[in-house]
Amino acid sequence: MQAPHLSRVLVVGASAAGLTTAEALRRKGHTGPITVLGDEPHAPYDRPPLSKQVLSGAWEPERAALRTREALSELEAEFVLGDPAVALDTATRTVRTRSGRELTADTVVIATGVHARALPGQSELAGVHTLRTLDHALALRADLLAAQRLVVVGEGVLGSEIASTARTLGLDVTLAGPLAAPMALQVGPLVSGVLACLHTERGVRLRLGDGVIGLTGHRGRVTGVRLATDEVLPADVVAVSIGAVPATQWLEGSGLDLDNGVVCDSRCRAAEGIYAVGDVARWHHEGLGRLIRLENRTNATEQAMAVAGAVLGDERPYTPVPYFWTDQYDAKLQVHGFVPSDAEAEIVEGDLTARRFVVRYQSAGRVTGVLGWNMPKQTRLRRQEIVDTIAAPTPTPTR
Repeated sequence: MQAPHLSRVLVVGASAAGLTTAEALRRKGHTGPITVLGDEPHAPYDRPPLSKQVLSGAWEPERAALRTREALSELEAEFVLGDPAVALDTATRTVRTRSGRELTADTVVIATGVHARALPGQSELAGVHTLRTLDHALALRADLLAAQRLVVVGEGVLGSEIASTARTLGLDVTLAGPLAAPMALQVGPLVSGVLACLHTERGVRLRLGDGVIGLTGHRGRVTGVRLATDEVLPADVVAVSIGAVPATQWLEGSGLDLDNGVVCDSRCRAAEGIYAVGDVARWHHEGLGRLIRLENRTNATEQAMAVAGAVLGDERPYTPVPYFWTDQYDAKLQVHGFVPSDAEAEIVEGDLTARRFVVRYQSAGRVTGVLGWNMPKQTRLRRQEIVDTIAAPTPTPTR
């Protein structure tokens, strides 16, 4: 049997999770061959800046690159880019690509991320965009620079960021979605209400609380967004941000358990010699006692480091405290932990009206999350309360 540090490793996915897996393997002493397979032609780049710095034009696209060419070369890994994986043979750990290439390894790490959801008929109309890749961001920016009216469909994190960026570019922006306020699902009614005020003050028109049922167009170009009320919101450009689905289509028929991601054990192992990492991984979190899947930049890198350790024989349960952030206008929101729908929100530091505060969320008497609005240090210190909750056993319900 091949020694772990000499084994062949194939990482399927060349974004943050995939690249970090390769880098962590090298740091931990792996000297065997590493291949990183990516579906895009670009070298690994960072996704969070796409909806902000790249979309606004503050950054040239090259600045989003995760590493320089020299750093990638020093990694001594083979990068196979622009050739998506289409099938996996779990018995031989062989991945087949769209071009017909076959790559076999001792260990396969799946890091294929997610695909953006689309509206019905979206592909038939020019001027309608999703934002997941660098090319998506550049295409949306080009359309925004030639437009006046943007409708953003989806009031979550990404949709709110796109709306914020577009307003800084001077567009007439409408944010539409079924929930009552921006990011209501992610931060609860208290903070989402403050976000609604912030967007309104900056000139974003909020059309929230009604679902979107489709698009309108003329001569092949989008002209508006139709709500469930049958009202049409006029638009020159539409950005669709209604969630994402794990990129697991290529794994159908592989024998892996696919259910809202690649289902894994607490070590992020999907099968013998096969692991999943990042947005595509749904693993058993021992601290929470259930399967979870996280779509955020921090998890992509932390989970990748854990998987690299597991590949080399250092298997430990992966039990992170989830964390994400978002920048909108002059507001930086940082969220540690979870915000359940039934969570009680309490201001524990700062002032809501001054828009500098920390919120603690509790559910069933347990701290589940903390959120900071322009208070990064104080928020980070409060994170320990969530660590303590995850480490403590879940109380047994009494009859």
